Amino acid sequence: MGFQRIAEVCEKGGDGVRDSPVFFFAKNRRDGEFSLITADLIKQVDKLFINGEWVEAASDKKIEVINPANRKVIAKVAAGNQEDAERAIAAARKAFDEGPWKEYHPSERAQILFDIARIVQHNKEELAQLETLDNGKTLRESRGDMDGVIRTFRYYAGLCGKPYGETFEADYPLSAKVVREPIGVCALIIPWNYPLLMAAWKLAPALAAGNTCILKPSEVTPLSALRFFELIQEIDIPAGVMNLVIGTGMDAAQPLTESKQVDKVAFTGGTETGKKIMMNSLSNLKKVSLELGGKSPNIIFADADFETAMDYAVFGIFNNTGQVCSAGSRLLVEKSVYDRAVEDIISRVKQIRVGDGSIETTQMGPVTGEKQYEKVLDYINIGRSEGARIAFGGNPLLVEGSEDGYFIEPTVFVDVLNDMRIAQEEIFGPVLCVIPFENEREAVQLANATPYGLAGAVFTSDSAKAERMARKIKAGTVWLNTYEENLIEGPWGGYKQSGTGRELGVYGYEAYTEIKQIINNLDVQPTNWFNS
Repeated sequence: MGFQRIAEVCEKGGDGVRDSPVFFFAKNRRDGEFSLITADLIKQVDKLFINGEWVEAASDKKIEVINPANRKVIAKVAAGNQEDAERAIAAARKAFDEGPWKEYHPSERAQILFDIARIVQHNKEELAQLETLDNGKTLRESRGDMDGVIRTFRYYAGLCGKPYGETFEADYPLSAKVVREPIGVCALIIPWNYPLLMAAWKLAPALAAGNTCILKPSEVTPLSALRFFELIQEIDIPAGVMNLVIGTGMDAAQPLTESKQVDKVAFTGGTETGKKIMMNSLSNLKKVSLELGGKSPNIIFADADFETAMDYAVFGIFNNTGQVCSAGSRLLVEKSVYDRAVEDIISRVKQIRVGDGSIETTQMGPVTGEKQYEKVLDYINIGRSEGARIAFGGNPLLVEGSEDGYFIEPTVFVDVLNDMRIAQEEIFGPVLCVIPFENEREAVQLANATPYGLAGAVFTSDSAKAERMARKIKAGTVWLNTYEENLIEGPWGGYKQSGTGRELGVYGYEAYTEIKQIINNLDVQPTNWFNS
């Protein structure tokens, strides 16, 4: 059902729509006003998608999906379990081993990915509204995520069929070449902070390479994935190639990671969960890609463009309410400008408009759920107990009209030592630690002194210093005079406990392929090895 039609149905529903326990606000494209639209637009909200069909879960249990802006139940989705996971695995296994998918020409796979991008483009606003509904992020952020989804599918569609292999010289009569082939059945386990974007980062390269997939979105934020699977049903994708299982990590994800019928697991989420997945995958030594936590340093030198550096310092941590693996949660500032930087940051943070993400003027939404809400507040108390000083924020926030929401003040800690827990552990919320440094050498030492290595940034007008710092920081991505500028075309992943493997770019495609060497004898005759 298209966005326009949904609005019409809603309007005909009258006041009764407002009594529905599942609803969200969406913008009516016709008149620019807000209309109340039921989340019943997701017809299969309580089903799973397995082997090309919407099916009932094995259990009649349901998972409540909560709007973090008001703590209201907006949907009850199917709670998949091990039986459901095994059904999805069997469907994906059969589709890969026996189905027509492996016979598809790369141009046919490319067309499917282009079609998916087209459908997301056409339904961008609807999907963005759903993302804001169960995640809490602002509409601006959700719309940006949908743009990323579209670009990702288009990029990997363009990569299908491109030259991928090599030949090399061998002693005659041998010739040799290297080819890439799909791995097989891929389990894709998605976090709640970027629900549909992270799904695209995994689905697009996996499908482009010719694999079959089982998507397991977070049970906290499953709505955009459910609607996405509904929307793409108009595309002729062979049964079993794309499967959707919703459930808790223990019930639905763990069976995927343990199964010997799954050839690869790709996971984005917490480091401790990533370690468990790595252990589970030993059952058949399956391929594993892990994009895990971070405690990224954002380093500002005194010679940086001050306005730009301060702007990115605030954006780097409070964008998406700080719920970003690569968030610039440790702000390292050269001592000569430290006091000025703290003062400027506080003045900026005071202006952040916190509220319901579905309101266009909101700049920072709530954290995504009760568990995360309590975790962030616990860390704020830990920071206090460790002796760090709160320069701004540090409290739950009451938002007018959304008093029950999971809102936390954007929080700035000063007097932070780099070995404090709030500077070493991933808080995953709107909490910034500002730490001074004396010189380039100390900046490098502080930057690298955590278990993580996902990302980092350097702000300086000295290009040579920027290059030196970039090479010394142990992280998968280093930004120079910018922050969170992620490119579909480049690799994404981390050093140390921030994960293994890389996503995006050709690296992301290669992660879903096996490498095979083919050696051909051009002079076919016996060796006579044992006849001499």
